[in-house]
Amino acid sequence: MKYKILSESIVYNGFLKIKKAMLAHDCFDKEESIICSREMVDQGDSVAVLLFEKDTDHLLLINQFRYPTINKTNGWLIEIVAGGLEKNENPEMSAIREVKEETGYKIDVLEHITTFYASPGVSSERMHLYYGEVSKKDKIYAGGGLLNENEDIQLCKYAVSTIEDLLQKQHINDAKTIIALQWFLLNKRDTHWQ
Repeated sequence: MKYKILSESIVYNGFLKIKKAMLAHDCFDKEESIICSREMVDQGDSVAVLLFEKDTDHLLLINQFRYPTINKTNGWLIEIVAGGLEKNENPEMSAIREVKEETGYKIDVLEHITTFYASPGVSSERMHLYYGEVSKKDKIYAGGGLLNENEDIQLCKYAVSTIEDLLQKQHINDAKTIIALQWFLLNKRDTHWQ
């Protein structure tokens, strides 16, 4: 299967970059190609981290305002820590930086869960998903996000015993967080259940 980009241009270059392309690609059951126009949000890779505070048996999530959700929610979402990679930044180092900025916890060791496309129909973003364990004593920074990025982040702690209920009642409706919590329930719950 082959594709060819016939033309490509940047149609918007702000907080997000949007590209528009005319392309041709092979079909599964036809000999001719499909020629179509497509747009994409062209952003770099990102990281996300599910944090477990082992001495309290709590998962650490964050609450923050998300403008794109206001038509269907009140605008605030419960999520795991996440953020974009800076230019030439290693994903693991980016994850450690994001944990510090958003939660105030120092973390040194992360377990890579998976890397996936967040929304491949409209975005080039790949997300590197990690799991990390901290203790209460590791909270050594203020957290809450970066003022120069206008972040306003609330740290939320959830007992491991409440996670299934949060998922079943759809209190968590962010895809990366659902993936991370389901992974935790499948892979870590038995080792952390009190």
